[in-house]
Amino acid sequence: MYNLDLLRNPNNVSKIIEKSYECGVRSINLANKENLLKAFKIACDNGVEMQSVSTIGKTEMDYVFPNYEQAKMEATWKEDIENLAQFDNSVMLVDEFLVDTYDWDFITEILDEINGAGVPAGIITSFPFKTSEELIDSPILEDKSLFDFYMIPVNKLGYMMDIPDFRSDKQDELKGMLDKIDKKIIINKILAVGIQRPEEAFNFLNTLDFADMVTVGIASEREAEETFDILNKI
Repeated sequence: MYNLDLLRNPNNVSKIIEKSYECGVRSINLANKENLLKAFKIACDNGVEMQSVSTIGKTEMDYVFPNYEQAKMEATWKEDIENLAQFDNSVMLVDEFLVDTYDWDFITEILDEINGAGVPAGIITSFPFKTSEELIDSPILEDKSLFDFYMIPVNKLGYMMDIPDFRSDKQDELKGMLDKIDKKIIINKILAVGIQRPEEAFNFLNTLDFADMVTVGIASEREAEETFDILNKI
């Protein structure tokens, strides 16, 4: 729903949020970032009513060379939960740089805190295949009530996924693992960070029977109008 380069000017971001709302969008991915929250509050003051899909423990990690231990040390996840709880949250998701440590005790602690706030909980990963395989045998699946949502990157090109391509055999393999995990699946990176045109990406999304929700990044009012107009027609 926003581009980090825009966050210096909350008014510009609020206009994108408002345009997205006009196009039928009713949820926004929030993180505990001052200017982003300012932008959302401006939009709400202007009549926007959206639920939040909140990311908990988000840090400024390098996506190419992430330092997971540093992410664990820098993450202000308790503060994030407390601050983001002021919004109407449909779910709070533990950030991928924390989840992909596979430190299940640490992840469980965060999920317990989210549940204690009375909000549905979930996790994010950057590695849909590796993390799904790890999850199947992990202790956090033993408690069925610990979390309900699982966000993974998926797109037709396999871009920013942990595979060289995402052909039908890989699609079947991923679906098999997701069936075992048995959580509501949120898809991100469906546009392959702008490499794919929305119509092609959303048509592909429509073929995936494991997708329950999808998130997309929007950087302008025009982009919001074009993207959501296509999505609404599919």
